[in-house]
Amino acid sequence: MTDPSPDARPERLMLLDTASLYFRAFFGVPDSVTAPDGTPVNAVRGLMDFVTRLVGDYAPTHLACCWDDDWRPQWRVDLLPSYKAHRVVEEVATDPDVEEVPDPLATQVPVIRDVLEALGIAVVGHAEMEADDVIGTLATGAGMPVDVVTGDRDLFQLVDDEAEVRILYTARGVGRHERVDDAWVVGRYAVHAAQYADFATLRGDSSDGLPGVAGVGDKTAATLLGRFGDLPGILAAVDDPAADLGPGPRGKIRAAADYLEVAPRVVAVRRDLDLGGPDLTLPRSPADPDAFAALTERWGLGSSAERLLAALAG
Repeated sequence: MTDPSPDARPERLMLLDTASLYFRAFFGVPDSVTAPDGTPVNAVRGLMDFVTRLVGDYAPTHLACCWDDDWRPQWRVDLLPSYKAHRVVEEVATDPDVEEVPDPLATQVPVIRDVLEALGIAVVGHAEMEADDVIGTLATGAGMPVDVVTGDRDLFQLVDDEAEVRILYTARGVGRHERVDDAWVVGRYAVHAAQYADFATLRGDSSDGLPGVAGVGDKTAATLLGRFGDLPGILAAVDDPAADLGPGPRGKIRAAADYLEVAPRVVAVRRDLDLGGPDLTLPRSPADPDAFAALTERWGLGSSAERLLAALAG
């Protein structure tokens, strides 16, 4: 029995947290991987190889490289000034703040955009929004199974077994990624995926400058959510003398009232952006073969380009 043709595959959408992947490629692929002129292209080739592997393993019919048009949106900073503050190297009044990015990686990001454009792979961003928000919007109501590829735990909140949305979690590497469904989240954190945003709000996340509630760690956050369901339920219990809530947690939650008023809006991934209906159909060949060939030659993309073209062709 022959394999179905690529066009006959069941529909499946793959959403890439692109910056998460090209950072991983940059630090995981030797910097000795260079173009003919000596320019590092380890992030470019590494990302291409990641896409090759993921397309080969999961056979998506649709794919989007989701982009951080603004990695630290001002509206989130206005709510919580500590949000990603430790990663800012320069504040800019009229544009997104400048993130700490190694120079050899920064020079490769435009090349990555050029390669994706020549291939015809959709790059989707939104002004004043992070890639997470683009992913949340595209994953919600997609009408087909969705694989979100990321090393960011924040996106666990999108996991939805009924809608067939799962995370391919790359914290241990793309080659050793974990398939995250609701049972996985429960096994790791003792909360359901639908509770994960509240869980993260309570326990905090230093990598995002999210302080959390002082004195509330993973175990206490999971216990509170198991008992009261969600953050509004916990806050209601704080004000209910008859609630099954000890004086210690009650006092800690009460002391964090100002933080808990704003943090949920910072942590929650947007799912309602107007993205203009981009065509996410996975290309089977380059949209601009001449441009892709020129980029391959200029930047010495060689075998990475060949493997990616083969994967796209199916």
